[in-house]
Amino acid sequence: MNIAELSIRKSTITWVLTILLVVVGYQSFFGLAWLEDPEFTIKDAIIMTPYPGASAREVEEEVTDVLEKTVQQLGQLKYIESRSSRGMSQIKVKMQDKYDKYALPQVWDELRRKVTDAQTSLPPGAGPSVVNDDFGDVYGIYIAITGEGYASKEIYEFTKLLQRELLHATDVKRIDLYGVQPEEIYVEMRRDKMSELGISQQDIYDALAAKNLPASAGSITLGREYIPVNPTGEFESEKEFGELLISPRVEGRDRLVYLRDVAEIKRGYLDSPDTIIRFDGKPAVGLGISTVLGGNVVSMGESLDEKLSELLPQAPLGMDVNIIAYQPAAVTTSINGFLVSLAQAVGIVIVVLLIFMGLRSGMIIGTILLVTIAGTFIFMDLMSVTLERISLGALVIALGMLVDNAIVVTDGMRVKMDQGVKAVTAARDVVGQTGVPLLGATVIAVLAFAAIGTSEDSTGEYCRTLFSVILISLMLSWVTAVTCTPLFCATFLKQGSAAAGGADPYGGAIYRYYRGLLTFAMRRRWLTIVVVV
Repeated sequence: MNIAELSIRKSTITWVLTILLVVVGYQSFFGLAWLEDPEFTIKDAIIMTPYPGASAREVEEEVTDVLEKTVQQLGQLKYIESRSSRGMSQIKVKMQDKYDKYALPQVWDELRRKVTDAQTSLPPGAGPSVVNDDFGDVYGIYIAITGEGYASKEIYEFTKLLQRELLHATDVKRIDLYGVQPEEIYVEMRRDKMSELGISQQDIYDALAAKNLPASAGSITLGREYIPVNPTGEFESEKEFGELLISPRVEGRDRLVYLRDVAEIKRGYLDSPDTIIRFDGKPAVGLGISTVLGGNVVSMGESLDEKLSELLPQAPLGMDVNIIAYQPAAVTTSINGFLVSLAQAVGIVIVVLLIFMGLRSGMIIGTILLVTIAGTFIFMDLMSVTLERISLGALVIALGMLVDNAIVVTDGMRVKMDQGVKAVTAARDVVGQTGVPLLGATVIAVLAFAAIGTSEDSTGEYCRTLFSVILISLMLSWVTAVTCTPLFCATFLKQGSAAAGGADPYGGAIYRYYRGLLTFAMRRRWLTIVVVV
């Protein structure tokens, strides 16, 4: 195979790779996860331990100190804060910054094992301890369900239906209900009747506590089958509670008394609910919907809209689904705004190149810039880098540097081809002379942002996509500069005549002044270093 055939084969491969970068990059862009801001991890957990009846000092000495010493055995621990109040111990645990969203679940499991093992060291009546580490979910969508003329329970039942069905939507992690008013059965004792019939409060408590409890009644053997026996007599409504028989403990009174004779029984809602939600002044039940780790909140929103369009025709008349917060729309607006800024920045760079590099050179460098950006989206998809304000901002920051390598190669080939050198020879000479220095300069530019990407604190985790995108785009700009750029230059730049080879392309006034300044700085290198420092 001669040199010409080898050059043709290399050119064909480079063209194919360039087209693949553009096509696959376009598809990868729409496959990226869209978020408004980067995901980050909350490294805190709360350990709650009840100790009913104990004073704050007793809680501290008998519960908090014991659990603190246990938790301090964790090597991942950063610090502990504790608060002991009457009847309750609260310990806040913070883990070291180096543990990210992938390592933390294992850390929390180890924390739970330590706390569980410490339960045997707690005094009688204390515990069990509850470890709460679920602080990282952010509800991207918040919905309020209202129903004019409907009871709270009826709204709650429809909301449960929505919760069950919407969990099947794309990229939904969890759906929590808020503002649910729990139903309760109130037993209001009539003191006069209780005194007359010899019934005490404890008699009623004991009778209620023994009712509606599952109990095994054995089974009946029928051939090879075992048929379980299910005892009957459960109460299914508040009215049936009135039929409960109370046996007085007072000596000499052995007559059974119905509960309805000594108490008034009614169904109602919890008097002091934890949360009340109102939408436009109407009672409502809220649905908080969060996205899975690495999910696309825009795709989630589209899937939820499709599910809701199927469910709403089944809603009872007068039941309304109201949007309180809808992050997919905010993310779309935010990302579109950044995309416009990115397109404007690309346009400005290309226009400047056209003015100062000429039409052909400017178009070549501008095209290489677009190829590099398309290729960046491919590696962002492979590395699970989300598309949000930080990652798009990194592209805007890197735009000025993405064209540097292509400018050096394009300018070098243009000068040599103007002197009559063949395109293949010019490409080999320019890339051979500048390839390694350009790689070194690109690595230095990437290292300038390494402090962000390697930081283990919350800032580093939040801004890590900034470093990832700059690393991908700048290194890819070097690859395209030594592969695609020589191919484009050889295809679209005109070769000059050999007679023009004697003309000095750097003979202009600006080049002469710059050469003089550079020579002065190199001859007085120590003075130059001092000035730079």
